[in-house]
Amino acid sequence: MAATANNTSQRGKGFGTAPVFFTAVSSILGAILFLRLGWATGELGFWGAITIIVIGHLITIPTALAISELATNTRVEGGGEYFIISRSFGLKIGSTIGITLFLAQAISIAFYTIAFAESFYPLYDWWFAKFGYTLPKQLVSVPTFLILAYVMLNNGAGSGVKMLYVVSILLGTSLVMFFLGKPLEIPLEEGGYEPIRNFGFFNREKFFLIFAVCFPAFTGMTAGVGLSGDLRNPGRSIPLGTMLGTITGLAVYALVVWKMAVSAPQELLVTDQMVMARIALYGSIVVPLGLAASTASSVIGAMLVAPRTLQAIAYDRTFPARRLNAFFARGRGKDREPRNASLISFIIALGFILVGSVNSVAEIISMFFLITYGTLCLSSFLNHFGSPPSYRPRFRSRWYISLAGFVLSVWVMFMINPVYTVISYIFILLVYLLVEHTNKEKKGLVNIFRGALFQLNRHLQVFIQKNQANIEAGEWRPAVICISSHTFERPKVLDLMGWLSYKHGFGTYIHFIEGYYSRQTSQEAKYLLEQILLRRKNTHSTLYIDTVVSPSYTSAISQAIQSPSISGMESNMVLFEYDRYRPDELQRIVENVRMVKAGDFDVCIYSMTGGKTIPANGIHVWITDADDENTNFMILLGYIMMSHPLWKKSHIKIYIPSPRGEMTEVKSILEQRIAAGRLPITLKNIEIVPMLDNWSMGEVVEKHSQDAALTLIGFNEQVLGNGAEEFFTEFAGMGDILFVNTSNRKEII
Repeated sequence: MAATANNTSQRGKGFGTAPVFFTAVSSILGAILFLRLGWATGELGFWGAITIIVIGHLITIPTALAISELATNTRVEGGGEYFIISRSFGLKIGSTIGITLFLAQAISIAFYTIAFAESFYPLYDWWFAKFGYTLPKQLVSVPTFLILAYVMLNNGAGSGVKMLYVVSILLGTSLVMFFLGKPLEIPLEEGGYEPIRNFGFFNREKFFLIFAVCFPAFTGMTAGVGLSGDLRNPGRSIPLGTMLGTITGLAVYALVVWKMAVSAPQELLVTDQMVMARIALYGSIVVPLGLAASTASSVIGAMLVAPRTLQAIAYDRTFPARRLNAFFARGRGKDREPRNASLISFIIALGFILVGSVNSVAEIISMFFLITYGTLCLSSFLNHFGSPPSYRPRFRSRWYISLAGFVLSVWVMFMINPVYTVISYIFILLVYLLVEHTNKEKKGLVNIFRGALFQLNRHLQVFIQKNQANIEAGEWRPAVICISSHTFERPKVLDLMGWLSYKHGFGTYIHFIEGYYSRQTSQEAKYLLEQILLRRKNTHSTLYIDTVVSPSYTSAISQAIQSPSISGMESNMVLFEYDRYRPDELQRIVENVRMVKAGDFDVCIYSMTGGKTIPANGIHVWITDADDENTNFMILLGYIMMSHPLWKKSHIKIYIPSPRGEMTEVKSILEQRIAAGRLPITLKNIEIVPMLDNWSMGEVVEKHSQDAALTLIGFNEQVLGNGAEEFFTEFAGMGDILFVNTSNRKEII
């Protein structure tokens, strides 16, 4: 249903660029221009008011550029800004922002209608003078709203666009008469005239309060986008009409502020909201007429846009109830006029008309529009940064302009009202959760940043590679790789890899499949990878897992250590593993350790048992007189593992075996290193162990570390000779052991 309805809407009225431009301009040059710009100039001074205009357009111009860009990258259909956001960010985010945008547009109808009622100030003044009480402005705003709503419900967009041309002429005429007006001369009691001194920046503490009231003036630049479903060529009309409207609005606002600053004293600007009528030629007639025309056109523009946004959201079946989507999406006639959506929009607007004022409604609108504009700018930035091949707009902005628009939108929201900002984002989060719950199959948050993350990762990897020499000369951190065919029967090695890579390093685990690469082995590798990932899904591990098909264990290791790591770091450490009760695996490991050492890799050999790891029993590090190179390496590995949450209640204990107690100097040096390196090892956990003449190293270690969660023991390359098997099997009565050998001395800094 969605596609058919949208295509029908696309054939629409066949409007050109003019309706987009006039809808934007008539919304920009509206209530705020006539009712609040003089007040802003009086409160803040010329430069303060100009600053409001500049900051406002630093948000709206990037948004206009983003809309123009996104609109030329896709076939724009009904829904305007909503359609652009949803097709760029995905329907979940698009629907979330679209609902917020719709509410802002519906409330805008109320805002402009309330402002329209202000143009009848001569009537209110006459009534007060004659009867002694103030006439409720709802007596004007409500009937006006009902008449326009009736016209729009029965005649649709065509009648609205025709009225736009009429009111635009009236608006232009009133502005011309305003600029032709002469400065006001306010006589002083002591003679002379009140000086006009508005060229300054006053009351800076009120700036963002006044900005919040004035910002809706600039939001009209996207009003024409809402006609996207009724345009003949939206890819051309939206960029051209939107940008022309934005630039025109900027120029007119700057000129009006200047004219105000040189034409009326500060007190009059602050107290008289219709000061323009005093300055303009025939102001008592043309300014109320211009205000009525501009606000009426703004009402019409909002009435055209809001229902079409709601209709487009319903076309995409966003709402949880099927009947609700069908009701909002239903259109009348061949042009699919959104009668039902209009009815809902007008009910919302009527509620705000009955209870709201210009200033209070303006602040609410500002928040909603700032969220929308920030999102549009972020969408443009992410498309620039992610550089998807499908992103080929005919009109291009710049990524830094879009990023600046997004950052400024968020900053201004917090400066206006932090509480409103937090509430706005909580509201959006709740809407998103609702949309996600009812539209699980649609594109969501993950998809939004995928391209940007891809580009970020790509740039980081290239950067790291180019600066590899500086990294190697700096602080060491593990980039460990493990290749094993025993993934499913020995999951403890995956745990160890996870501990080493949790916080301070990066780990790559590769499941080895022996054989030649073929379609069959390729499918097997993919299936096994899925199974491993499924088993590790709830472990919260930062370990990267992959599979490799290779003719032999040696060739698999050779492939892995020569391949670049996905982290951007070159792998610097290889972990081997074997079952303590299968010492026959040692021969294959020792042979490959020699190959790995040729590449200057650090080497760890994990000798594991079938027992459960109990972290509370601690990590024991054994340092012998042959471990001068390995000492710091073992201590650092212990510290790195301790950063994992599983080990947070554990401890590191260091043992120094000494035949006759001559290792006291080693202990002293070690204590100094640990203190200087701020390592969490207490001095009482550094112990010199006397070596009895008839005791072997294995017996000493077993006596003190039999129950340790993990024991670290160093080895040197001489061990890899004929006595390798004897060395590694000497500790048969122990728990899990990690034998380590460093390629170069590590510094504890």
